[in-house]
Amino acid sequence: MKVTVIGSHLCPDTLYAIQKLKEADADLSFVNISAALADLKTFLAIRESDALYDEVRKNGGIGIPLFVLEDGTRTLDLEKVLG
Repeated sequence: MKVTVIGSHLCPDTLYAIQKLKEADADLSFVNISAALADLKTFLAIRESDALYDEVRKNGGIGIPLFVLEDGTRTLDLEKVLG
């Protein structure tokens, strides 16, 4: 399984997800939005335009970690990724 995790090294949920994906031997790529403004800008563009974030925006959340699967599917649900 190949998955990109978009999140922050400052976020405990992101760190937990990365650990679980490593345990599952996922082919993991991590985009740390706290480390590079370009990555933060890319994430914000997704967050502001993707319907996946409707509830997150409404509730004032950030919405990380975001998981992007090999086929381009996006989800906020780690259990769906681990399947």
